[in-house]
Amino acid sequence: MTEVSYLSAAGDLSTVGTPTLWALTIVGVLLLLVLDFLVTRRPHEVSMREAIGWSAFYIALPLAFGGWLWARYGSELGVQYLTGYLVEKSLSVDNLFVFMLLLAAFAVPAVLAQRVLLYGIAGALVLRAVFIALGAAALQTLDFAFLLFAIILIATAVKLLRDALSGHQQEVDINKMRSVKVLRRFMPVVDEYHGTRMTVRQGARRALTPFALVVVAVLATDVVFAVDSVPAVYGITEDPYLVFATNAFALLGLRALYFVLHAALSRLVHLSYGLAIILAFIGLKLGLHWAHGIWASVPQIPTLASLGVIIGVLVVVTLTSLRATRGDQPGEREVVAERH
Repeated sequence: MTEVSYLSAAGDLSTVGTPTLWALTIVGVLLLLVLDFLVTRRPHEVSMREAIGWSAFYIALPLAFGGWLWARYGSELGVQYLTGYLVEKSLSVDNLFVFMLLLAAFAVPAVLAQRVLLYGIAGALVLRAVFIALGAAALQTLDFAFLLFAIILIATAVKLLRDALSGHQQEVDINKMRSVKVLRRFMPVVDEYHGTRMTVRQGARRALTPFALVVVAVLATDVVFAVDSVPAVYGITEDPYLVFATNAFALLGLRALYFVLHAALSRLVHLSYGLAIILAFIGLKLGLHWAHGIWASVPQIPTLASLGVIIGVLVVVTLTSLRATRGDQPGEREVVAERH
């Protein structure tokens, strides 16, 4: 079938995202979020059966959507979508690892964990939408936008590598977190959880609960992850709609995926190395793309080749991680600061 592109009125970025498709996608994402909030309205511990069921649904949904894109717009766009989705899913697993450390550091009761995760996912979706819009505007107005994105990704890759080598990515001290310090400066904080309540009355004034602190801490980490995840997927496709779709699908299933991978997350000790390689590779791809626009002789990296590299890196770091942690008990490698 002939590939069809929809050109936005604001500029010359080519996108398949017609107003109708955008509206349907946004409504669908909101409905799925509402469904997740309804599922978690009564706090409960998540069984493995429940987690696997929801995870299967949230994996089947984006794959089915990718199949529709492939059939409707052709293999090139289909490969872009699937590659972008794989990149975002990989980064979201790293996001889950940080969430796991935060939940442990704040001693979040098991029955409240999925509601904390859901707030984090909702916040991440909003932040990604903002960064996607800013990224699209940058691509339309700045000649060096791709070079800027490349620098951001390579700098992030270097930081990931340094943190992995030092073990810093496995340390969470909530007393040193800026968001926690700011909240404690303006309001008192009680020591006990009160379900999903953010505040409780303490004497004559309101006080924050630990639940409010952990939600704000999770939202703060969303900002950091949005900075590298959006440029990363723009390195795969320049279509803002596909960037949004891959981010949304990668994030929506995180709540259930967390409980499926909880025990395994602590064993993926080489994941940061793999993500550093992937981000550096995409940064190189963006840099070459920018240079190709100036010097036509500069080669570009095809999306299909990018997909092969990303899959290869993820397979290697998964195997080496499992080998390195063979015999370890689940959660043995988690390092968190004591909660005061």
